[in-house]
Amino acid sequence: MKLNRRQTALALAASALPLSIVSARPKSPQDIPLADFFKPHRLSWATLNPSGTHVALTVGGDGKERRAVVLELATLKITPVAYVEHYDIGWARWLNDRRLVLVGHSERKDDRNQDRAPLVFAVDANGDNFKRLGVYWRRLSSERVGQSDDVITESVKDERQASFLELKRLNTRTGADVELELPAWSTDYVLDAAGLPVAVVTEKDDKARLLVREGAAGSAWRELRQWDRFGPDALKLKGRAPDGGLYVAARQGRDTLGLYLLDPQSNQFAPKPVIAVQGFDLDAALKWHNDRLVGLDLTADARTSVWFSPAHKALQDAVDQKLPATTNLLQVPERGDSPWVVVWSYSDRVVGRAYAYHRETGKLTALGASRPDLDPALMGTVDFVRYTARDGRSIPAYLTLPKGHDAKKPAPLIVWVHGGPFVRGTSWRWDAEVQFLASRGYAVLQPEFRGSDGFGQDHLQAGWQQWGLAMQNDLADGARWAIAQGYADPKRIAILGASYGGYAAMMGLVNDPDLYRCAVNMVGVTDLDLLITASWSDISPVFKRFGAARLIGDPKADAARFQATSPLRQAHRIKAPVLMAYGQYDERVPRQHGERMRDALKAHNDNVEFVLYDHEGHGWYWLETKLDFWTRVEKFLARHLA
Repeated sequence: MKLNRRQTALALAASALPLSIVSARPKSPQDIPLADFFKPHRLSWATLNPSGTHVALTVGGDGKERRAVVLELATLKITPVAYVEHYDIGWARWLNDRRLVLVGHSERKDDRNQDRAPLVFAVDANGDNFKRLGVYWRRLSSERVGQSDDVITESVKDERQASFLELKRLNTRTGADVELELPAWSTDYVLDAAGLPVAVVTEKDDKARLLVREGAAGSAWRELRQWDRFGPDALKLKGRAPDGGLYVAARQGRDTLGLYLLDPQSNQFAPKPVIAVQGFDLDAALKWHNDRLVGLDLTADARTSVWFSPAHKALQDAVDQKLPATTNLLQVPERGDSPWVVVWSYSDRVVGRAYAYHRETGKLTALGASRPDLDPALMGTVDFVRYTARDGRSIPAYLTLPKGHDAKKPAPLIVWVHGGPFVRGTSWRWDAEVQFLASRGYAVLQPEFRGSDGFGQDHLQAGWQQWGLAMQNDLADGARWAIAQGYADPKRIAILGASYGGYAAMMGLVNDPDLYRCAVNMVGVTDLDLLITASWSDISPVFKRFGAARLIGDPKADAARFQATSPLRQAHRIKAPVLMAYGQYDERVPRQHGERMRDALKAHNDNVEFVLYDHEGHGWYWLETKLDFWTRVEKFLARHLA
């Protein structure tokens, strides 16, 4: 189903309007309605086609489902290409210059857990030949299959037993698909120009292998390397060079991951990394032009672009001069000599804006903004900081201070604990939840505590089997650092988080009752034994046997530690106010974690608020849930941090 051209043009134009025109400008952060932080973005995606002549955008607003449009850059002609009733089109990707694949999420509550099962569509760049392709779990591959109209789909095979991939090559015009041959237990892969897997990583039990093959489908796979899947020798596939070399993220004796070129024939790495960043693991998306690696996007303290090509570096410098207050990520043509590039511009106070830049004329044209109704001048400022934990470890963190923060007047502080926990928490950017809290006058500290990924193997491994112990101490040490620096009022500190972060919020009240006045627990683990032994969660038996025992502990061998570091088992020690919220359909941390914790607390603690959200899983998908929950949080914090 399509949207008419006039409606699409109005939606796109509204996303580009100055703030003063879109709505009445709030005079202070406190005047910004809660809903303004969480309502859908007007512009959520902008992507350049391979030859650099057109850009696809997904736009919405005014309560309408988000739709996809194509903009011809030379003429700024808008072509609406896809509108699907009851589905929000979240992003679009070019298969080639003539066809797009789109992903939509259901806006109907009878479609349970649609955030995990997106619906996939395809359409021509002129809006013709729209095809509904069905539901695909996990994700679509970013690998392009030559100039074909095909897309590679990924699904997890036998998910309850192990996470290994099934790949299919899907024809987006007919809907027919063909399964691609992969070795058993494959979890990562690289394709050749014909769309055939030529390198894979397999993971079985606690071992991982890198396999390659030369020749047509059906030819034998050859093992290059084997490693402990949780150890420092792990590799991550990042891309394939035209000559068959493999770009991989590896350590090669360093603590942090860098990008290396591996020769499959000799099984030797190039002597130096293509790029490595001191103190940060490489998390890179490679950029190509005419089959040559010209640059990449990576995340250090913030997402940024790095260019190997002098021409592209000069292009980046020109754009940065025009947009000096933001980080500017460039999308360049993959082939040809088009003068156009697409710029995605963002900062800690700017949600995101899309521009088209003409490299020959130097003209920068605004295409739209994610949230044109939010004034960046009213947002909090975010800084990357480091503080020293009690054992001397340097802990990276992000500190958000509210607009107009008075250095002589410490603010109430929220210690925000990320989930995972063995993942990276965040980076320097705008965040709806954090900025909402900042608008209400709170400083927010987001520690990348030991065990967080992205900061080197030593930092990651230091968190193994440290739930409720050193990982928890890092959070308290961060709060005390903020007090010592004059940022935080020592009498008004709360701890908040989701999943592992919810666990840590509860353990904060156990370990540091004199530090935290209250806690907010979203879908948090409360019983380590239940986390590992529950048969109704979606955590695979393979991870429970090999990963959990290594990273968290063994329920039998570590029974005493589990008892001491499970909030449910220590509920009698929690006296402070608690707000807990869980999802009815959560399969990662089933609601029993929350219900048992609620019952254990209510026996002695009158300040327990508990909410169970229907139609939600492991996190909040529906807007009305977000608004209800954050209204509760606002009132809860106002009562207990006043």
